[in-house]
Parts: sequence; structure tokens; C-alpha cells
Amino acid sequence: MTPAEWESLCDGCGKCCLHKLQEEEEDGSLGAVMHTNVACRLLDLGSCRCKKYPTRFRYVPDCVQLTPETVHDVNWLPASCAYRLVAEGKPLAWWHPLVSGDPATVHEAGISVRGRCISETRAGPLEHHIVEWPDL
Repeated sequence: MTPAEWESLCDGCGKCCLHKLQEEEEDGSLGAVMHTNVACRLLDLGSCRCKKYPTRFRYVPDCVQLTPETVHDVNWLPASCAYRLVAEGKPLAWWHPLVSGDPATVHEAGISVRGRCISETRAGPLEHHIVEWPDL
């Protein structure tokens, strides 16, 4: 798969751009991942796309770069994530823009974070925004 083909897998749901909290166990190992409804300041809350994707690392140095090699190591990707599905050899959902031909279907199907999140610039403490959405 070419880099452009890999990038085209992003469905525009915005879930990977939500902040997560991860507990540290007493033995120092990482515990459960807790999801929040707080979005990275670069996420356009309407389109659910990064406002500065090509230069995002300049503004958010710890932004995660998903690659075919690293996608298996990211334990917080939602089950619907196309990167994850392709890595697991599974088909894309009907609402995925590469299947439907329409980038709006991810929103119409209720898969995206549109209308369900707040920007980190307005959120306050992340602990106040923990969510347990079934699609995360």
C-alpha cells in the first residue's frame, strides 16, 4: 500500500483526536485507557478533520503517526477504525467514504465525534470529561 493509499483509509471520524487518559498500575505497568470527549485543538469539530494535518507535529509534537507498522501497537483505536480493520484483514464498513463514495456518510451514520466533543481550549480538566461511548 502506498503512503497515499494508507492515508486515504482515514474515515474522518475524529475519534483518534480525542484525548485519552491511561492509569498507571502499582507495578508501573499501564492500565486501562479512559476516553474523553475532549478534542485536540487542531480538530475541526464540524468536519472532524485536522486543521493543520500536514504540519500537525509542529503544533502537537505527541500526535500519533499511524503506520502499517505501528497500528498494531495502538490499543485505543476504536473497533470501527479503518486502519485497524485493514491491519486485521477485515472489510471497511458501508459508511466508510472509500465504500460509500461520500465523506458525509461517517457523520450520517453517527460514527464521527461531530456534535459530541469539546475543544481542549475550552474543556478544563480532562478528568471531568471521561466518556464511555459504546463506539470507542
